[in-house]
Amino acid sequence: MGGTLSRGEQLRELASDLSRAAETARRAGLPTTVYLLSMALVEVKEAAAAADDGDGDGAA
Repeated sequence: MGGTLSRGEQLRELASDLSRAAETARRAGLPTTVYLLSMALVEVKEAAAAADDGDGDGAA
């Protein structure tokens, strides 16, 4: 796997990692952690969408 990931690809990878972490926290019975990871996931998905639209800054 060579090459550099684009910002959008990096953000989608991060979203996937956050989703897995939230699911793990849910199974472990950590509701506050699930909430915080879910909020981060929303922000990252919005930034990824903005990066895909060519916005570049990803600010919400």
